Amino acid sequence: MTDLFTLTITPSTHDLGGFKVRRTLPSKPRTMVGPFIFVDQFGPAQLAPGAGMDVRPHPHINLATVTYLFGGAIDHRDSLGTCARIEPGAVNLMTAGRGIVHSERSPADQRDGGAIMSGMQTWLALPDGREEIDPAFEHVAAGDLPIVADGGVNACVIMGSLWGRTAPTTCYADTIYADIRLEAGASLPIDAAADERAVLVASGDATLDGEPLELHTLYLLKPGTPMTLRSDTGARAMLLGGEAFATPRHVWWNFVSSSRERINQAKHDWKDGRFPLVPGDSDEFIPLPEVPITVSYP
Repeated sequence: MTDLFTLTITPSTHDLGGFKVRRTLPSKPRTMVGPFIFVDQFGPAQLAPGAGMDVRPHPHINLATVTYLFGGAIDHRDSLGTCARIEPGAVNLMTAGRGIVHSERSPADQRDGGAIMSGMQTWLALPDGREEIDPAFEHVAAGDLPIVADGGVNACVIMGSLWGRTAPTTCYADTIYADIRLEAGASLPIDAAADERAVLVASGDATLDGEPLELHTLYLLKPGTPMTLRSDTGARAMLLGGEAFATPRHVWWNFVSSSRERINQAKHDWKDGRFPLVPGDSDEFIPLPEVPITVSYP
């Protein structure tokens, strides 16, 4: 392994019928990068005419979900009564805290031609002392996220402060998150300030200080080392990270917590119907799995 990277994580790929999801966190060698504890890239794909994504109501605790799209649209509903559509360039931040239930579905008006599925969903662990805060929802429109554009570079700051610009998105811990688009021959410095940083190439080809980066792979960068991201033919990459957590986090299905007992309580609460319902989408739900796909590796 090159001196630039402390770890390279190849994604596990799940076929959800019409589109693929590539998951790099959590993984056996690494559970978190900064506050990020879950990293999925889904698509790109166009579903069959009339088809769409239907993620039925399901619960979360002690985390915040971050949804960011490259293409298509998703209608979000949650147990707070929120009903919001997200489209490319905007960000949805849903804070679960002590508990929330939500659903994610392709909009009805985009299904006739076959819904487009392309983007990122990540989860952030909430920091010590704030895991049980009140649930909340925040939508930041595309026009409200700062763009750094220069010499074939177009970088959207989704969370935190990068390249002298700060996103308005709420951060519970020090967080950096950006969508970087490079035209052919363009390059961008990767700041070294964050405790932990990682880069994932979502499409195209890119190098970091001359080292080629594999598509969909998560590269954890050596701390404190400035680097340069470059593409010869054009690329889209995600930069993510932030402050290192001193207390380990556990993941089981949709639940994240520093306490295994808290996760076990959430399992019982969901199974026994003690989570709130989602107004306008309460006729169905995802049952508690016997063996979930997403688990942590303490």
